[in-house]
This record gives sequence, structure tokens and C-alpha cells, in this order.
Amino acid sequence: MSKTQSKHPIALIADDPWLEPYEEEIAGRIQRFQKRLAEIERAHGTLLDFAHAYQYFGINYDPQQKGWWYREWAPAAKALFLTGDFNQWNRSSHPLARNEAGIWEIFLSEEQYAERFVHGSLLKVHVVADNGAHDRIPAYIRRVVQNPETLDFAGQLWMPPDPYQWQDQGFDPARIQIPFIYESHVGMAQEKEGVGTYREFADNVLPRIARLGYNCIQLMAIHEHPYYGSFGYHVSNFFAPTSRFGTPEDLKYLIDTAHQMGIAVIMDVVHSHAVKNFAEGLNDFDGSGNQYFHEGGRGYHAAWDSKLFNYGKWEVQQFLLSNLAYWMEEFHFDGFRFDGVTSMLYFHHGDHITFDHYDKYFKEGVDWDAITYLQLANEVIHRIKPAAISIAEDMSGMPGTCRKVEEGGLGFDYRLGMGIPDYWIKLLKHSRDEDWNIHERWNVMTNRRYKEKTIAYAESHDQALVGDKTIAFWLMDKEMYWHMQVDDPHPVIDRGIALHKLIRFLTLSLGGEGYLNFMGNEFGHPEWIDFPREGNNWSYKYARRQWSLAEREDLKYKFLQAFDQAMLDLAKSHNLLASMPARQLNMDEQNQVIIFERNRLVFVFNFHPTRAIPDYRFYAPQAGTYQIVLNSDAPQFGGHDRIDESIQYETDELDRLSIYCTNRTALVLKCINPRPSSLRKAEKSKKIPTKWIRLSNNFLIS
Repeated sequence: MSKTQSKHPIALIADDPWLEPYEEEIAGRIQRFQKRLAEIERAHGTLLDFAHAYQYFGINYDPQQKGWWYREWAPAAKALFLTGDFNQWNRSSHPLARNEAGIWEIFLSEEQYAERFVHGSLLKVHVVADNGAHDRIPAYIRRVVQNPETLDFAGQLWMPPDPYQWQDQGFDPARIQIPFIYESHVGMAQEKEGVGTYREFADNVLPRIARLGYNCIQLMAIHEHPYYGSFGYHVSNFFAPTSRFGTPEDLKYLIDTAHQMGIAVIMDVVHSHAVKNFAEGLNDFDGSGNQYFHEGGRGYHAAWDSKLFNYGKWEVQQFLLSNLAYWMEEFHFDGFRFDGVTSMLYFHHGDHITFDHYDKYFKEGVDWDAITYLQLANEVIHRIKPAAISIAEDMSGMPGTCRKVEEGGLGFDYRLGMGIPDYWIKLLKHSRDEDWNIHERWNVMTNRRYKEKTIAYAESHDQALVGDKTIAFWLMDKEMYWHMQVDDPHPVIDRGIALHKLIRFLTLSLGGEGYLNFMGNEFGHPEWIDFPREGNNWSYKYARRQWSLAEREDLKYKFLQAFDQAMLDLAKSHNLLASMPARQLNMDEQNQVIIFERNRLVFVFNFHPTRAIPDYRFYAPQAGTYQIVLNSDAPQFGGHDRIDESIQYETDELDRLSIYCTNRTALVLKCINPRPSSLRKAEKSKKIPTKWIRLSNNFLIS
């Protein structure tokens, strides 16, 4: 049987017979998942009951016993005491009792504590263990606040007398067939030099996102994190939405508002590591050194200076799975983008590794416990909300990441196309425009695993961080500060605007089954991101978004924003990203022209710096009359208006189209009046030689 005719019972291997040597490892994925799921169901009844640990641990009101339970898993601790405002911070008056599973608990009756244990009170847990006696923040706490004077963090009771009333009953995430994602950071989403709030984002930014045509937002930095400049990736309190941006009710208002606009909300969840801070986080909580995290070097990520979870431990799995259930059920999140999946999958975390052989996915340093956890995580997500979106940030290309568990996969819906932005930055950084290779470009855009969906993006927050540059800044650099006026022609800006449009549009149209943009990049935001720190005198100047630049009629930013909106409109109205992969029509190295068809649209990209070619001929996928439906050279997009969009293009007797193919331009043509193929008729009548048929992927210039 040939490699392409596999009938293997594991679907992942059937679709890629080169995986057959790894059948044992792939089958092992399925077996380990099934074994752990069966263990969970025997112990807890269902997987979701297991994942509802947040309703048991932490502080929860018991309506039957009329009081509050506080429970904490700390098996190696010698004693735990609840302390806070309610007992004048007495560290010995309220001891917790320990059971045989290492779970500590205390009950505070409403009758006795109703006047003291109240909404807004501060608290901690005093832990006595082998590492001494320390005040810690409860692991499942749902709100953490920082003292503005001492800068210390403390847990806060959050039991508002008037719970938030959701208004999003009419929202159905299943209606979002293709995710167009607007990656966002709430704190830096305002134009002011300061920290933005959940409500400011809902009121000021969400309408903009909806107007641009994005149907998903991906929220960063939602978990509480002690250092603002970590971008939210050094998490201390996994169940607490960061108080920097407002209250939990404010976050609910943001999500509710998004849903009422038809926008799904994805959370950037960080389960790949945790902050190493002792006072604020989970590090050595029970004094054992290996409660939530691995012991020693295996529990420490040197590059990130953070702690690494032990995904094989029952209680850690429950903590993390419960975290997902909590965010979806309490805050109505519609899915997750899992940060740092590569780091989770391998003991080496992908550091300095080239994934150039299948052995590296299955034989070398694979953390099978992490794979089982991710499979369970995706199962929990989709049992709670079947239409939820789960996205893996994995740069290794692990086979099966976005396949169902029963098919041998990890269960994600999408993976991030991380190679695409890396490619664009490398190209802009190291290559002359004249040397860009169109075949390499095509391969980077289309290189993805069969049946595994990709979120394509030209740049995300990663490319905008201080120390690097956005695509706009790589293209235009300091000239953006002086020559972005509409009436100020400048060759650097002219090139930058043209290529910015082409780079983003090629990525959208070729790169995946979904699309992502980081906020502000759609209009070429000129600033990099630099959070307040000692090196910039704690300034917020570069930790904000200057939306007004795109609204000013006298500046060229408006052109990039208009094109971004137009290309999304085209992709959505023609269901572009749900269609079959693109089909090459013409690859012209000499003139740097790429022409392809996708879902009955013809895309023409001319990347050449100077060559604008009249009467450029190529074979059309369908004989008939064609019309331009998008033109990046149009004046409303900052182009040179060289193409008359009123012209209709007729295929000739050889089914060719002839167009004016202007340099640094993207065109999209649609057949508005199809007719039978002249070429096929001629072939049947033997009026032309068969060789013309074989030239259908080549270009002709008369």
C-alpha cells in the first residue's frame, strides 16, 4: 500500500502516513487521555464536576448551612489560619482543620460573621510550614488588590450585594464561523497616558472593533499579575481578574457589551508557567517546594524566570481545569488562546531547537503529562461551550495539535501561524525588496498541516514590543513622525503604505482559516510598546494607543485603516477563509507577481518595486467577464489611482485575462458573467495545439 493510501485506524496517521513509525506514541496520547478521564469520572462522576473545583476551594457561600467555607489544598503545611479585616489580622484566632487529602477548611457562619466577613474585606491565609510562617494569598481567591502605599497585594472578599445581570442571552458564538480576531490589552487601549479600564474599553474601543469588522477580541493580561510590564504573562492569581482595570463586574460589563455587538471574547490564558514571586503567587505555598510545580530545575523556566507546573499531578490538573471552567462560566468567555504551548509540550521548552524531524515531536523530551492536560483542557472547554474557540500558541508544529483527541490529536481548534510574522520581519530586516522570493513567500503562507486550522497574522503583540518594531515601523521608521501628512509625498512612506497593505492582505488571503491583528496595527500605529519602568522614568507614553491618528483627515494612517476594513469585508462577504486552499494561477519571478484563485476570486499581487506592466496576461480559472472588487492602489487606500475600476475584463480565446498590473499593488477580480471555456472548445475542435493547455500555470505578457 502506498503512503497516500493508508487505511490506518488512527485518523491522524491515516491522513499522514509518515507518522506510522510513531503509532505507539500517538496511540499513547489517546490511551493516557482515556485512562485519566476514566479515573476522574470514577472519583468525581463527570469531568465537569472535577473542573468545578472553584466552587469547592477558595471562599464559597453555603446557602444550606448559611455561611462561608474557605478551603485550601496544602498537603505539606503544618497549620493554616485565616486572617484579615474580619479578625483584625489576628494570625492565630481562626485555624483551619486538615483532612486526610491535605485539604484545609474553616466555616464562618453568617449568624456570627455577617457584620465582619463582608464584601470588600481584605484577607490572607497564614501558612506555617517547613519554610517558616508566612502570610499568603489564597490559591483560588477571586479578587486581589494592591495597597497603593505599601504596594503589597492582598486577597479581597468579592460578594457584591447586587450580582451582575447579564444581557447577552441572544449571543451565540456558533454564529462566528470564521474568527477575525482583534488582539487587545485593556490597560494600554486608551489614548491617555495611563492605565485604561474595562469600562473604557467597552465604551470606547469595542465600537471601533465592531466597525472595522472584527468578530472576536482576544484579551491579554486578564489574570492578576504583580508586574504590569510583564504583559500579563507572569501570573500570580489565576482566578482573579486583574484589579488594575476595574472590578470583576466591570470585566463582565465588557464581555456582555461585546456579546451584544456580536463579538466573541477569547481570553489569553497562561497555564504554561506562573510568577515565581513568593508573597503574591503559588510558589512553595505549602513549604514542600513541589506543590504546584516540579521540583528543582525542572520546575523553573530560566528564559522566563518563572515556575513550571507539574501537569501530571491530580490536584494541579484540577486547579487548571477549574480555572478554565471558572472563566467561561463566571465571565462568559467564549474560548482561550493558550500561551506558551511549545514550552508546555517539551521539557526543553523549544529553546534553541529546530523541529526538523518527526522524532523531535515524539521521541525527544516530550512532556506526555502536559499533552494529557491539554487534551483534558480542550475537552472541558468544549463540553461547557461546544462552539468555544481554543487556540494553541505553538511554534514547533506538533502534529495533531488541532485534531480531535480520538483522532490522535490534542483537541485545539486552531494554532497560531507563528512562522508568518517571523518571516515578514526577517524579510524586512535582512532583504532588499528586489530579492524577495515569491515561491518562498507562497510556501510560508500555505505551509500548514492537513486538516489543522491556522490563525494567520502578519504581526501580534510580540512584534510590537520594545526591542523590536512593528511592520509599519520596519517599513517607514522615523519618517512616520515627519511625513504622514496627506499632502506630503515621500518615497519611504509611499513604499511603506503600499507594502503594509500587501503584506497584511497576502497573509489574510493565503495564510489560514482565521485572522488576527493586534490593536492599532491595522492603521500602522507608529509607536512600539514600552511599559512604565525605571528605564523610561515610569512613563505611559508608549503604553497606549493613539486612535486619533487614524481619524484625522490630514494624516495617511486613515488609508491603512480603510484598507484593513475593506479586506475584512471582502473576506467575510465571500466566506474566503472557510473555502478550500488557494490554487496557484501564475508565479512570475521576474516581475514578482503572484496570482491565485480562492473561492472563485482571483487575487493578483505585484510586489515589484518598479514594474507596472500594461497588458499583463494570465490564464483565468473561468472564462467570462471579470470586474475588480478590491484594489489596493485606489485613492481611498492611499494608492496612486492608476487603475480604472469601472473597466470590465473579458477573457480571450485562450481564456486569458489582460490587466494593467501596477507595481506594489494587490487586485481582486470576480467573474460576474461566466461562460463556457473558449480554450476547451478550441481544444476539442483541434484548432489549437494541446501545448497551450499545459501552459495554464504560466504567465504571458504580450
